[in-house]
Amino acid sequence: MTSIPVIAIFDIGKTNKKFFLINEYYKIVLERTTAFAETTDDDGDPCEDVAMMKQWVADTLHDALSQKKFDIQAINFSTYGASFVHLDKNNEVTAPLCNYLKDFPEDLKQEFYSKHGGEARIAQETASPVLGNLNSGMQLYRIKYRKPELFDRIKYSLHLPQYLNHLVTGKYYSDITSIGCHTQLWDFKKNTYHDWVYQEHIDRILAPIFPSDKVDVLEIEGHPRAVGVGLHDSSAALIPYLANFAEPFVLISTGTWCISLNPFNNNVLTPDELTKDCLCYMEYHGRPVKASRLFAGNEHEQQTKRLAAHFDKPGFYYKLVAYDPDLVPSAQAVTTNGADQPLLKQSAFVDRDLNTFKTYEEAYHCLIADIMQQQKASTDLAIQDTQVKRIFVDGGFSKNPIYMNLLAKAFPHFEVYAASVAQATAIGAALAIHKYWNNKPLPADMIELKYYAVAQNIEI
Repeated sequence: MTSIPVIAIFDIGKTNKKFFLINEYYKIVLERTTAFAETTDDDGDPCEDVAMMKQWVADTLHDALSQKKFDIQAINFSTYGASFVHLDKNNEVTAPLCNYLKDFPEDLKQEFYSKHGGEARIAQETASPVLGNLNSGMQLYRIKYRKPELFDRIKYSLHLPQYLNHLVTGKYYSDITSIGCHTQLWDFKKNTYHDWVYQEHIDRILAPIFPSDKVDVLEIEGHPRAVGVGLHDSSAALIPYLANFAEPFVLISTGTWCISLNPFNNNVLTPDELTKDCLCYMEYHGRPVKASRLFAGNEHEQQTKRLAAHFDKPGFYYKLVAYDPDLVPSAQAVTTNGADQPLLKQSAFVDRDLNTFKTYEEAYHCLIADIMQQQKASTDLAIQDTQVKRIFVDGGFSKNPIYMNLLAKAFPHFEVYAASVAQATAIGAALAIHKYWNNKPLPADMIELKYYAVAQNIEI
């Protein structure tokens, strides 16, 4: 029996840990998912269980390599960001993986910014809003000053994707997609680590940077295999779109956050944009991707619970609501001016009296209309004066016909598409090293698109 050539991808989320085998046509031929119970760090706060993850990676890869049905040509990794694994000189994990939601000490924060030029300057030069532990560089600063004995033990601090690479290759690398994503480590103008990293000698525990689109070829269980360095998940999820579309576009990636990503915007972030939660991601070739974030998915979750309770409907009822253009004018009539609403706070809907709505359907259209005011303002920050004429939406809101139709109305001069890539993060990690394991052309059906037209107010 001829074995199927595949690439193996580890895709590590905060909740679910996934493993995929993907064939040369970018179809998933094997998928495994698990979840780990959290452990606690040395302060008693919840954190990732790195030991359990390490064992799962080893067992899963060994099992996949032993299956004669598949010929694993390459391996790559994608994970959530803002997370370091700290290794000592014996290659042992020497500290817990800090949860990026952990509170950052206010006094240490003030000390850092007063020493290194202030919040506004650091944020602008590193294209990173001030986010505490979500600025993963601040985790290293905290270790240096609050746990100096640990800092002295660290040989390398590896971002989580590169730790997974280390588990397979034994090598120590850094990767630009992790370094360049709201870490406050990278100076986007100088295209090197920020001065504070050198001044604090943080650079000594950061491994050499390895290109995100290159591989090491190593013998693993008796056969040579190409191993990628691993990528930050947001950057990986953008790759299928960059691979398939040459014309400028914005991708609105929707989930808990709605992130508008514009790989075609080279404008420097302004202090005002940083206060509105704009930032730069780094795509896998090392080019900045201007982005804006909106907490709209979280608001949608909270407000649909409120609607369900008020109208005595099940929590999922919003999924049954069809788009009704006749309800949009009434929704817009009770919608206040978007300019009066703080962009990154909750929309106007949070203060609405639900008794003014006759039906769940009317109220839900109003909720999406209010969210759309915020979405329009947020996405405009990413588009700016670029030549973008297409907007792709993936994630949860891409399946919401009310959101999609109102987005088309909000951007009448753009082509608006609901887009779907099965496991986009894993597919992106495979695409990043395509040429090292796959000699077939990229398939044309990798991304499913649904076009939303304004004039007809219908999905085509």
